[in-house]
Amino acid sequence: MAAVGATTRRRQLGAELYRLRARAGMTLEAAGDAVGVSRATINRYESKAGGVKWVIAEKLCGAYGATPAETDAVVRLAKEAKVQGWWKANQYADAIPDWITPLLTLEDEAVEECHWASTYVPGLLQTRSYAAAVINAAESRTSPPDEITQMVDVRMRRQQVLVRPSPMHMWVILDEAVLRRVVGSAQIMAEQLDHLAQAAQSQHVTIQVLPFSAGAHAAESTGFIIIRGPEPELDVVHLGNLSGALYLEKPDELVRHRTVFDYLRSQALSPAESSEMISSFVEQFAAVAARKESD
Repeated sequence: MAAVGATTRRRQLGAELYRLRARAGMTLEAAGDAVGVSRATINRYESKAGGVKWVIAEKLCGAYGATPAETDAVVRLAKEAKVQGWWKANQYADAIPDWITPLLTLEDEAVEECHWASTYVPGLLQTRSYAAAVINAAESRTSPPDEITQMVDVRMRRQQVLVRPSPMHMWVILDEAVLRRVVGSAQIMAEQLDHLAQAAQSQHVTIQVLPFSAGAHAAESTGFIIIRGPEPELDVVHLGNLSGALYLEKPDELVRHRTVFDYLRSQALSPAESSEMISSFVEQFAAVAARKESD
């Protein structure tokens, strides 16, 4: 199981403060008045936006009539939620936009990620050459080469969640288009798909391919990631877009994406059949690369 880190503690803290206030039957205004802060501050504490001073957290517990054990737990969460992750290091500062920080923090503590990949191989399973080609295609008009290199470094660093002492599980469903789309070159594709085939041998990675023959499917064309936290109420859906990303946490949003992912799993090839298809594409791209080299 993944270690519980700062992001998870902050989210647990917000949920616990909300639970205690709701149990006490207090409004946001009343809670703020009780400890000398604004309604907006209490709302920010509960919505997990920004830090929580442990002294205020302790006072809120008193106002809510929390037990000593509940108060100790809340204060501990408030104190421990300030730990900084690897992505805060100066060497990565220029390569990490604000919108991706939540993804990095969430997956650093995730127990599982469920990916529906309709365009590219998920970043956690990309080779360096493939990642460079993807990022260059997206950033070449706006970012200098050294910054693109940093972005690739960040993507490679993210992959350590799969090799840490307690790796998260990664369940990936790839649209067949991902296997056919030539990213970079035939040689890069052969190496990337071989890397996928090797990754699929790990007990921590499950890969399925949704073939074109499956026809229409529930996800339409939108890729997404369901990030499972240490506790079910900490699950989040990540949606990437040209402007950044959306993070969905509402119960109905989570149910919708979980249901769609289950449908995709039922329509996709089995892991064994998927490995066979991936291996066949490795051979095809390797043959194309060999012919080009001999020309």
